[in-house]
Amino acid sequence: MIERQKEIVKAPGNPENGIETVIQITSLKKTFGNQEVLKNVSLELKDKENLVILGKSGSGKSVLIKCIVKLLDFDGGSIKVLQQDMSHLNMEELYTIRQKIGFLFQSGALYDSMTVRENLEFPLRRVKKGLTEKEIEDRVAEVLTNVGLKDVLNKMPSELSGGMKKRISLARTLMVNPMIMLYDEPTTGLDPVTSAEISLLINEVQARYKTSSIIITHDIKCARSTANRIIMLKDGEIFKNGKLEEFENSDDPFVKSFFV
Repeated sequence: MIERQKEIVKAPGNPENGIETVIQITSLKKTFGNQEVLKNVSLELKDKENLVILGKSGSGKSVLIKCIVKLLDFDGGSIKVLQQDMSHLNMEELYTIRQKIGFLFQSGALYDSMTVRENLEFPLRRVKKGLTEKEIEDRVAEVLTNVGLKDVLNKMPSELSGGMKKRISLARTLMVNPMIMLYDEPTTGLDPVTSAEISLLINEVQARYKTSSIIITHDIKCARSTANRIIMLKDGEIFKNGKLEEFENSDDPFVKSFFV
């Protein structure tokens, strides 16, 4: 297992991929009927950064990351991913950008009818055409080892615990080496020990794969373990943006209601 680095974010102006800001969101708005879920949200994700977005249920956290990959259309503002304006992409261009983004759904979203091996092979066969069976087999073995589950290759999702499903879901997103990871409530429904293991794994992925990540959570232990920076949403708007220490030392009653 890789020990978490105290500062994994690269120095500004010197990103390995040549892009300092990998996601830029400006004045984002999203409504469902008469309900305004996101109101003028502006934020950026820096290269090699773990950005945690905190907030109560219904504050717009999951809606935000679904808008980033255009699983949901938004009603105003702009989203740029790797300097590409998501509003102006055709389907082929959108597909290309999505290949660079790993999305860990809250439910895991494994295919129940497929074995672990088949779940992992699926994105690789779809995206990386022309690979030999040996190359696919080696890649599957590599990511399973990296998430600590090399012995579950032929199991079905129904045979896995909740924590194991999360790990396999994460392994599946890593099959195509994404540059950006989006985690939607990665520790929800897990016991404290397994939640801590998943938080550690998020840091290991960042260190090993050099990912830039947005982590949606209301789990303060997960936030403390993974965050290089935190943004707090309240009623669809950014309430506070800063380092963990700024949140822990805040006297604001709303902030303190999380950090007790």
